Amino acid sequence: MEGFTAAQACELTACTPHQLRYWDKVGLVKPSIQTTDGRPGRRRIYSFRDLVGLRVVKSLLDNGLSIQRVRRAWDYLRRTGDMDDHLSEVKLITDGESVFAVARDDDEILDALREGQLAFFVKIDEIAATVEDDITKFELDRASFREMLRVVEDDVRAEAEGA
Repeated sequence: MEGFTAAQACELTACTPHQLRYWDKVGLVKPSIQTTDGRPGRRRIYSFRDLVGLRVVKSLLDNGLSIQRVRRAWDYLRRTGDMDDHLSEVKLITDGESVFAVARDDDEILDALREGQLAFFVKIDEIAATVEDDITKFELDRASFREMLRVVEDDVRAEAEGA
């Protein structure tokens, strides 16, 4: 497995050495190939997946999330296994307050800060199509109803004229 030193990780992720040391120390993003284990002179060696994780964490922090919120979201993603096999397929959305993880099939958005609570998700195109279908059905029903009224009215007139 190819590894990247802390210096290379800094260059590739735009993280500072201090960030890498701090995130390793607090367990936010630890190098998976080799950690220092608190021993001086031992190098941190990061994997490709670690570099992706570092960039994601940095991006969330740069977009206004607190380190506590980033940690909760990252911990949730690790616990649920969303990062195990399909890290490149996970989509994160943030408004600076919350972090939402979009399911791989795009049918659900989970709030990564609220233990995966399903967040409200609306597909406007599907709603528009449903409304359009409902209008079409309504117009057909209205036309059928009007036709039925005409037939009944004609029958009543015919009976009144015949009597």
